[in-house]
Amino acid sequence: MNIYFSGINGTGIGPLALLAADAGFKVFGSDLNRGAIYDDIVASGAEFRIGKQDEQFLQHVHNTHGVDWLVYTSALPDSHPELTLAEKLGIKTTKRDDLMNYIIEEKGLKLIAVAGTHGKTTTTAMLVWVFKQLGLPLSYVVGTTLPFASSGHFNQGAKYIAYECDEYDRNFLKFNPELALITTVSYDHIDIYPTEANYKQAFKQFEAQSSKVIQSAKLSMNSSLNLPGSHNRENANLVLAALKQLNVLQVPYLQKAVDILNKFPGSNRRFERLMDGLYTDYAHHPDEVAATVQMALEVSDKVAVIYQPHQNTRQHQVREGYKNAFNGVNKLFWLPTYLAREDPSLPVISPAEFIAELSNKSIARPADINDELLANIKQLINNGYLVLLMAAGPADNWLRGHLAGLKN
Repeated sequence: MNIYFSGINGTGIGPLALLAADAGFKVFGSDLNRGAIYDDIVASGAEFRIGKQDEQFLQHVHNTHGVDWLVYTSALPDSHPELTLAEKLGIKTTKRDDLMNYIIEEKGLKLIAVAGTHGKTTTTAMLVWVFKQLGLPLSYVVGTTLPFASSGHFNQGAKYIAYECDEYDRNFLKFNPELALITTVSYDHIDIYPTEANYKQAFKQFEAQSSKVIQSAKLSMNSSLNLPGSHNRENANLVLAALKQLNVLQVPYLQKAVDILNKFPGSNRRFERLMDGLYTDYAHHPDEVAATVQMALEVSDKVAVIYQPHQNTRQHQVREGYKNAFNGVNKLFWLPTYLAREDPSLPVISPAEFIAELSNKSIARPADINDELLANIKQLINNGYLVLLMAAGPADNWLRGHLAGLKN
């Protein structure tokens, strides 16, 4: 089967494309820019194009090879040229969940679905890490890049597939897991779930669709876990519970799994160390921010944060949650919100407005992505601070582009 992925370099679609390539499907695709998964996609041997996503490359692939299925990212509008052409050509067109279910059924896999408002990426990555270290076969899809493996992989000998099951766009309700792992549930994605009750009901439905469910909040903590960050320890504890439930790990070998988890190298964009004194994280919700700050404070007693909120629509929903999220931080630089999928009727909340509502507002100041901010970061690192960028927007790429200058 020939599958075309529109948005193939992104962390939502890219890992699934890698899984499909490993599973024996012929993979093609396109993307506007080189995304996080670019190197892995190149290594997979997929034929794809970077740049303007008009209909020309899809037409070329269809004329040359034939396209049986087009899978596209939720970010694409219905009027996107590739979607329009696919409809005209009669190509089956779906989002990622249909293909994921097809591979699960076609390969006879049992699904371990990791869901939750926060922590699902790290928990899925921890599962992959433990299985690899124990030498156990596992297929998987993780919505980030990993320092120890590709983002998606099909293992011919695997009985299980681990999948980061996202609630956005109600994606997770398309699945019937053998085992569902639920990290945390706190209201998010107002553009999909208009009320908190609606959001929580979706998780209840997800639980009802799952054969077995393990919730992090209902577990007692294994005291031998010593990863930095209470949320990391909670995620690792959930993985231990999953291993027991799956009978993958017998009781005598529990300590071995604990030792493996204590050496977890992390996943990229989750408290990722860029250089001495400089870290980056994907946190963009007050609960995630508070958890990441707590982890930073376990590592250093001098912490400076650069924060870029994501999506103004979301910020109107979560604004009150920031009040104490930065407690313990010594310095805070608040960047303008990265705008995406916005409601034009909502005023854009400024950095100064956010700062005015903090319980520790004296540590904070508005900032922009510019040379002044870069100079401040360099000075803070030289003065022994742990500098932490939290952003889901372009600030991360900007910072990575200036690493050489910061190291000199």
